[in-house]
Amino acid sequence: MTSALASHPPLTAADRCDRCGAQAYIRVTMPSGGELLFCAHHGRAHEAKLREVSTAYQDQSELLSASPSTAAESER
Repeated sequence: MTSALASHPPLTAADRCDRCGAQAYIRVTMPSGGELLFCAHHGRAHEAKLREVSTAYQDQSELLSASPSTAAESER
């Protein structure tokens, strides 16, 4: 099950996992309003507990299997 947050922008390559520093694909919003970011590995490893204690769980790990697109000139 994937939850998306309309009020939050998509995660980018600049967003890093709070656990290991890899690219973040999962954003967890806590009741206090704070956010935690996780790579797909750490997000999945702790998913059950994170969903239990969070107010929102945004999972963009499907991007790992998506075909890459060509970056716009301004992003090079």
